[in-house]
Amino acid sequence: MTASVNAQADGVLALAGVLDYRSGPALLEQGQKLIASSAGERLVVDCSGVEKSSSVGLSLLLAFSRAAQARGKALVVRALPADMGKIAEVYGIGTLLVRD
Repeated sequence: MTASVNAQADGVLALAGVLDYRSGPALLEQGQKLIASSAGERLVVDCSGVEKSSSVGLSLLLAFSRAAQARGKALVVRALPADMGKIAEVYGIGTLLVRD
C-alpha cells in the first residue's frame, strides 16, 4: 500500500500506509495543503490506517501540528500506532502530540 493523507468529512485527515523517508516529503506537502484549505478550527489526524512508521511519521505529525497552529487551528491525533507512541517516548515528545 502506498502512503497517503486525505481529507475526510468534518476536519479529519486520514494518514495511511508506510511512513518513511520515501513517503515523507510528499505526505508533508500534501498534508500542509490540506491543512491550509481546511475550514474548521479543529483538525483530527486519524492514524488508524498507518501500517508502519519510522520517526518520519512523528516528524509529519509535528509538522502538521505547527502548520495547524500557524493557521489558528487545533490539531489532535487519533489512533496513534504503538510503534509511533514508543518512538515519541524515546525522543521525549509524546506530550507535544495532543491525542483524541
